[in-house]
Order: sequence, then structure tokens, then C-alpha cells
Amino acid sequence: MDAEVEERLEIDLAAIPPEGGTVEGEVDIIDYEDEFVHPFGGVRYSLFVQPVGSELLVKGRLEQDFDLVCSRCGCDFDTTSKVEDFLQSYEIGEKTQKVDLTTDARDSIILNLPTYPVCSEACPGVETKPNGFQDGRWSALDELKK
Repeated sequence: MDAEVEERLEIDLAAIPPEGGTVEGEVDIIDYEDEFVHPFGGVRYSLFVQPVGSELLVKGRLEQDFDLVCSRCGCDFDTTSKVEDFLQSYEIGEKTQKVDLTTDARDSIILNLPTYPVCSEACPGVETKPNGFQDGRWSALDELKK
């Protein structure tokens, strides 16, 4: 039986010692999907959380796997969006039981995606065929090269 993957990234303050502690796991919080971006699996996280006065400090790393479309050649490829320096502070009070990190974690992962993803730095782009369709209207310009 598969382990249940949570749909919210919440920190239970009662489970955090005063000196802080590490929380790790996987959570399915990325609902961003379009024609060129497909997340798979969940967000893997390793976070150090510590209550400090009226705040909860959270720092650590987040990772999410994606299937993207190369902006040069149009082929699908897999990549991992990694946020190595996730750092947030949340206001907490005496009655605060849980702190929800879902929105901030989701935004950090999505904002870390490349604007123009490429499958590799050596990607040549769309393959052109030298013996492809010839447009005779341009032949006059070819003559100028001679």
C-alpha cells in the first residue's frame, strides 16, 4: 500500500521543541500545469523550524520533479526544480496550533522554474532540413551573394 501523500504543508507547533527541529517529507502541493509544464511526484522538503518569540522561522530546501518542453527543440525532458535557500518567517500566537507553508513553498518552486527551459546547453534547436521546401521568391536574393 502506497504511503499517503499530504496535500498541505503544515507545521504542527506542538511537535516542535523550543530549540527547533527538522521536518522532512513529501507533499503534493503543485497544482500548476499547462501545455509545457507537468509536475510529477510530490514536493520533497527538509526544513528546520524554530519558534522565536512570536514568530516561527523556517529554513531549508524544497524539490519538485517536472516534465518540461524544451524551448529550443520542442522535446520533452525531465528536470528538478530545487530551492536550496527557502527562508520564511510566520507570525504565531499562543493559540496558533499549525502554520501553513503550502502557498509559500508552492510559489518558491514555481518561481524557480526556468523561463526558457532547454533540455541541454548543447541543444541545437529545431532540426532544419537542407533539402526542404524551396521558395522561389527568395532566389533573387541568393543571386546577390554571388
